[in-house]
Amino acid sequence: MSYLEAIRLALAQIRAQKLKSFFTLLGVAIGVTFLIAVVSIVDGMGKYMEDDLVGKIITKNSFQLRRQPNINMGDVDESEWRAWRARPRITEDDILPVAAVLPPDVKWAYEGTDALSVESRYANPRKVLVQCVDGQWFEIKNLGVQEGRLPSPQEYAMGTPVAVIGEETKNHFFPGVSPIGREIRIGNIPYTVIGVAEKQGSAFGISMDKFLIVPYKTPAHRLVNRFKVIDGMTIQASSETQLAGTMEIVRQVMRTRHKLRPGQSDDFSMQTADAALAFWKKIRGFLVLAGIALPAIGLLVGSIVIMNIMLVAVAERTREIGVRKALGAKRADIMSQFIAESTTLAIIGASFGIAAGFGLAKLIAALSPLPASVAPWSVILGVTVGAGVGIISGVYPASRASRLDPVAALRQE
Repeated sequence: MSYLEAIRLALAQIRAQKLKSFFTLLGVAIGVTFLIAVVSIVDGMGKYMEDDLVGKIITKNSFQLRRQPNINMGDVDESEWRAWRARPRITEDDILPVAAVLPPDVKWAYEGTDALSVESRYANPRKVLVQCVDGQWFEIKNLGVQEGRLPSPQEYAMGTPVAVIGEETKNHFFPGVSPIGREIRIGNIPYTVIGVAEKQGSAFGISMDKFLIVPYKTPAHRLVNRFKVIDGMTIQASSETQLAGTMEIVRQVMRTRHKLRPGQSDDFSMQTADAALAFWKKIRGFLVLAGIALPAIGLLVGSIVIMNIMLVAVAERTREIGVRKALGAKRADIMSQFIAESTTLAIIGASFGIAAGFGLAKLIAALSPLPASVAPWSVILGVTVGAGVGIISGVYPASRASRLDPVAALRQE
């Protein structure tokens, strides 16, 4: 018997036994639904972490020179944390020596950041992330404005009290009015709003538009850090090939300034986006495996249900099997028919599960901060798992049916 003929007979049996077929489909569909949902969410989180979130903090072909890593995605024990805290601060005196050795096409900026009390005449005071920046900060971050303008070189140099605010900051402090040209106060220091930054969105439910950016030399930097202390520098190479060389140049300058001897570890951090994502890439595979464990239980239950229903089908169709054998059907024909039935049932269930899994992943993404990305390979995985469940759970019933004695089977009432 051809495989297509086996599938045709399988579909006929599914239509004839709708209730049994429904319960068979349900077990596989539920397992595949959660499998696709888990894979989609983990894949979406991975793409978001790798392409979006870290990219906004540490941009392409760039690194951050800081006292300690800005993004800690692994377990940091207490001794390591204490060692970081004992490191010397990055200061304003480090800026020019570092900038002096950089190639002409390399961009750099420095900043100091803290959550400060901000207020306006239109809203109550609120803590906002205040970023005091200088250099090519907006270019490195690839951040523009949707309204107004960015600070000019003269405003950076003179420390003019102007500010670029995020969209959420605008909505809170200037409800219903344009913020451009209006006053906003940082720790009771008046600033003039000159721009509203492009919308950044949110990261796992945390808004990335609740900020206020001012030139570093304005008075607010005294509220952010101690005298002459900066959070760090961001340095962007012109290409990926130039990045490693640029990092080594900066490393040597900082080691000289900190009077480190050969063999001593760096007492500063230089973090790239790849380094920040190293821990995430390690745990991503474990998350997928852990997330598959629960759907695997559902699929195991589904395979048991399929096997039991197929065993019942063999018992109910004993006479039919006897007739087919008496008419010349071989053992392989009987096996292929029952395996085709169980596989067809499982694949149909998996197809429903794939559709439901996509829907569940999108629903979770819409109702929670978890992103979801439907990977094409997850569809192949769902179909493969469904077919595998069908074949495995159908082998024993098919083998039992094929071994029936035709004479005894024809006597079965």
